[in-house]
Amino acid sequence: MNASGTRYWGGERESGLGILAARLLFAIQDELYARLEDAGHAELTRLHGAVIAHLDEEGTRATELARRSGRHKQIIGRIVDDLEKLGYVERRPERTDRRAKLVVPTKRGREVMRLSDEIIRDIERRLADVHGNDTYDDFKRTLLAVVNSLSQPAELESAPARQE
Repeated sequence: MNASGTRYWGGERESGLGILAARLLFAIQDELYARLEDAGHAELTRLHGAVIAHLDEEGTRATELARRSGRHKQIIGRIVDDLEKLGYVERRPERTDRRAKLVVPTKRGREVMRLSDEIIRDIERRLADVHGNDTYDDFKRTLLAVVNSLSQPAELESAPARQE
């Protein structure tokens, strides 16, 4: 460790959580989008994943897509516009609230959702084979716990425990 508190391993800077998370995401996305391109979906970009990854087959409100993806509603709206032009989704009125619109995958959209799920399952199977099922399962549980702890609203973390 140097005077600034940065750790070095073998002369290289230690990768922090943000860098490791980004490298994991980019590695998965690289394979996912290369395989989607090979399957005839070259027009899809990583940005489109903010909608496709969080879309339900029966449709999802844009506000829910924004919440699930962590993106602003305006950005989701632009992505939905683009996916609609490309033929992956369409907007439909919600049955219970005609004023609300659902983003619904088209046949092509459902195809890419299923293909994406298959690709991700394949990547995960490969990682479990390389590292062992127990190690990989522990990694996923730990990663989920870290993500959940970072996703808690700050006021919940700093609030004193209630006494009953």
